[in-house]
Amino acid sequence: MRKELRHKIIRVCEQKIALKGDAVGLSFYAFFANKNNDPEILMEAATWWIQTHKLDHFEKAVKIKNMIENQV
Repeated sequence: MRKELRHKIIRVCEQKIALKGDAVGLSFYAFFANKNNDPEILMEAATWWIQTHKLDHFEKAVKIKNMIENQV
């Protein structure tokens, strides 16, 4: 996964956690605007989330942040 996407995911997770606490869940769509303005990056995130790690639609932001930081 490209570096810029990793940083964006961490930033969004941190924002969600700060606003709603450690129990907040999110999907990979949380990292993108409501428009599909960059399908390549969207597919990269979807592939990492769905195919590589077989994650549920919603996961805890803390879990995703830890996975990205530990480059799982």
